[in-house]
Amino acid sequence: MELSTMKLFLTSSIGGSYVENGSRYPCGLDNSNHFLDLLKGHWTIDSKCLILSSDPEDIELNDSFKVMFEEAFKISDFSLSEIEVCDVRNMSSLEEMLYDYDVIIIAGGHVPIQNKFYNSINLKNLLKIYSGIIISISAGTMNCADVVYAQPELEGEATNPKYQKYINGLDLTKINILPHYQELKDLTLDGLRVIEDISLPDSFIRPFYALVDGAFIYVENHESIIYGEAYLLQDGTITKVCDTDKHFQIIN
Repeated sequence: MELSTMKLFLTSSIGGSYVENGSRYPCGLDNSNHFLDLLKGHWTIDSKCLILSSDPEDIELNDSFKVMFEEAFKISDFSLSEIEVCDVRNMSSLEEMLYDYDVIIIAGGHVPIQNKFYNSINLKNLLKIYSGIIISISAGTMNCADVVYAQPELEGEATNPKYQKYINGLDLTKINILPHYQELKDLTLDGLRVIEDISLPDSFIRPFYALVDGAFIYVENHESIIYGEAYLLQDGTITKVCDTDKHFQIIN
């Protein structure tokens, strides 16, 4: 099996849950920019789904992801026979079980923590011969790059001279993505504006595609297409490259 047989959805958020009175509840997945329509075109009956957790030690959170996504896919009318999560309880068996799954979800979380976990289980090499559907979300999407841009996120990271912004990723794409742009553009961290003071200067080193929630990049046969509202950060400037319900092919 070759990498070109993989169907890769690089997303900022796919919905599937909402918060009310401090509690989280499942709901349908987000069909913005026809995400679900495109996904259903590749989905098989009774698909088996594996969630790759972002923190293998956070069993409670991982189990909650499993419950939410199981309900969300059912609500959105996807045929699902099994959903499982990979974390500390079964990660030693990943190589044996990975290829039994039709769909892999690379969950969101904290980029460096997730990256360390994926390196420890040799995920990059395991995915080289995976031929199903991969849906990455938020931090999971960032870690899909060959060289990951770990945009500072937690207090102290932006001003820590030892913080590593560039780390080796899963090499599923050469594209660096910044998710949740609708939030990032107004966010500050350690007294710095996340976009203007941190990522725009860094865009002289590598360009970034910033996705508003609901936008995504679909990769198949080495072609990458943006669906929905997205911006290119390159050489210190921000350029809008795509609008909602439009698409744009990235020329690598």
